[in-house]
Amino acid sequence: MLRDDRGGTRRHFLRTGAAALTMTASGWLGRLARVAGADPSRKRSCVLLWMSGGPATIDLFDLKPGHANGGPFKEIATTVPGLRVGEHLPNLAKWGDRLAVVRSLSTKEGDHGRATYLLRTGTVPQGGIDFPTFGSLVAKELADDRADLPAFVSIAPQRVLAPTAFGPGFLGPRYAPLVIADGRGGAGGADAAGVDRDLKVQNLDRFGGVAAARADDRLGLMRDLEADFVARRPGPTADAHRAAVDAAVRLMKPETARAFDLADEKPTLRDKYGRNLFGQGCLLARRLIERHVPFVEVTLDGWDTHANNFDQVKTLCGTLDAAWAALMGDLADRGLLDTTTVVWMGEFGRTPKINPQKGRDHFSKAFSTVLAGGGIKGGGAVGKTTKDGNDVDDRPVGVPDVLATVCTAIGVDPEKQNLSNVGRPIRLVDKAGSPIREVLS
Repeated sequence: MLRDDRGGTRRHFLRTGAAALTMTASGWLGRLARVAGADPSRKRSCVLLWMSGGPATIDLFDLKPGHANGGPFKEIATTVPGLRVGEHLPNLAKWGDRLAVVRSLSTKEGDHGRATYLLRTGTVPQGGIDFPTFGSLVAKELADDRADLPAFVSIAPQRVLAPTAFGPGFLGPRYAPLVIADGRGGAGGADAAGVDRDLKVQNLDRFGGVAAARADDRLGLMRDLEADFVARRPGPTADAHRAAVDAAVRLMKPETARAFDLADEKPTLRDKYGRNLFGQGCLLARRLIERHVPFVEVTLDGWDTHANNFDQVKTLCGTLDAAWAALMGDLADRGLLDTTTVVWMGEFGRTPKINPQKGRDHFSKAFSTVLAGGGIKGGGAVGKTTKDGNDVDDRPVGVPDVLATVCTAIGVDPEKQNLSNVGRPIRLVDKAGSPIREVLS
């Protein structure tokens, strides 16, 4: 039961027709946006807030006050009596009624690469099968083929240790993410202009001196040549190339490229998100969700806190708390929170025991994830860890359970199958997983 504590590239794309209306959320336009967002016929979306490095969830959502493993942080109340979070998340605490904290997630993968692959694909690496990242699976189910914006956007991913955990796998390049600020990590510095540059899609402008009519002529010639080639050499490679070119051309439309221009936003709102790459990435995520992009992920790197865990977590929370709370409020103000599921997670947690460097090490046996927004019943926690935090004490949850829950929340059948690269049908979520019913609204 739900309980409280007392017990670059430019590849694949989506519709912008409503942008002119949703760009302003004040007055009657704001009310109109809220009505539209509540429309049950509106397609669902998902925002994944990915904490690269493995966050110390014992210091964020499952504190152990009074125990030697608890560390120096205190708990604070949320808007829901009994549901408490770490003291460095005061803005997020105001959204307690929309948060479902899953405190009993457990895996056997304590290596960054393997754990990242598991959390993002729902399976451990297996020879021969190229499993898609979860965003690609959602994009395939919710994409609109007429769209100009991508069905999946990844902001500031850290892909070095597990590159295949971020790709479309056997679904192919059509469902690969549009990657922005690749490898930047999400925290960023104080250079606001640099952050804005990082969040721009590169190479969207025509070459200097090439007029629109001439560019269209060149595209027409290329399509004629390509059509002849594809007719003589049909196959998935040629089809993928043609689809990528068409998607890139759609993205180059001025009205489409404008989605990535944060200068349209009020300075006060930008300040609220935080003038850093993660904060502005979350603001960009809202702009993309507003324009019907089904899946957006934003990465905040730096959670590999083997030393000085508490100083690092406090600093990271300053970035996370402002951006996450602002995202929740902004989505709610625009009538989008009820159709947008927000997922917060990393590849594993950190050890309850504090090491001699005042750090916490890799720990996958018992850690937390948080679900919020559309399709989620907030206001409590599921599962329980022991008093020392070393084991799951109640309601163990696996990664497939979490992914099945998200699928259900966004209206996607987790049992649906895709044909893999080895000709074998593969479910969206492994059959070992079942939705966590306690957190579904």
